[in-house]
Amino acid sequence: MTTTPEATITRDRAGRPAARWFDICSYADLIPERGVCAMVDGTQVAVFRVFDGALHALSNLDPFSGACVLSRGILGTRDGTPTVASPMYKQVFDLRTGACLDDPRVAVPVFAVRRAGDRVEVALTDEHRQ
Repeated sequence: MTTTPEATITRDRAGRPAARWFDICSYADLIPERGVCAMVDGTQVAVFRVFDGALHALSNLDPFSGACVLSRGILGTRDGTPTVASPMYKQVFDLRTGACLDDPRVAVPVFAVRRAGDRVEVALTDEHRQ
């Protein structure tokens, strides 16, 4: 593992970078049932803390409007699935998979997110760079 000022890089068994973990904010800074946007290595990531305390992270880009607004969406559930509804045209996305529940042909990228002590970290792989 290599630590840089902005990221912790984990490596796979072959020694290739598997993911870069970025510190986002304090867990306490995230208000339950609200999202925040973080600029992570040039990528806008929407980070959510849901009512039960679980964390989710996905692209902030709404694929229907082209606006970076998903972090401002309305959190809820559909059939037990944690969701966010875009504030633009109200399409609903599964927070776990990024799949659009209103149009199964569309999905947004999801990011690994974890709590490290009191800090929230998001992982980016090379495929997620914008």
